[in-house]
Amino acid sequence: MNETMVCVVGNVATRPVYRETVSGPSARFRIAVTARYWDREKNSWADGHTNFFTVWANRQLATNAAASLSVGEPVIVQGRLKVRTETREGQPDWMSADIDAVSVGHDLARGTTAFRRTPRAELNPASDRSEPAWEADPAPSPPADGATTDVDSDETAQLRPEAAMVT
Repeated sequence: MNETMVCVVGNVATRPVYRETVSGPSARFRIAVTARYWDREKNSWADGHTNFFTVWANRQLATNAAASLSVGEPVIVQGRLKVRTETREGQPDWMSADIDAVSVGHDLARGTTAFRRTPRAELNPASDRSEPAWEADPAPSPPADGATTDVDSDETAQLRPEAAMVT
């Protein structure tokens, strides 16, 4: 696909606005991205022009962004850039640069954060696709003559190999 993917580093400029929509959760916030350059005359760093982008997040990213972000926090946003223009009657043309976010996170070069995994929905035991215990010793083969072995039947059940599912 010919989409313009961008990665911007800046500060949260507005409080995230969270909405439940028919297609799932959605959140939007503005990010301010200011260029910095070395000013030779002052022999120090100086701020350049500030660009503002509207960041749109959907589904679980929207829920997590709304719960995690506050105004002024340094963030990194990766997503698809969309530039929109509108002509409104009696007003000058209006332009907006939006980012349809794929990933949003705090900028750890400028501070620390504590990650907490969001709880997952309970899995149905029938749909459990956990990894089999590959390190377990396989169960011994039963003797061909029907004789009993000295391995307890409960232990044999625990060592029985599990069927692997290839996806």
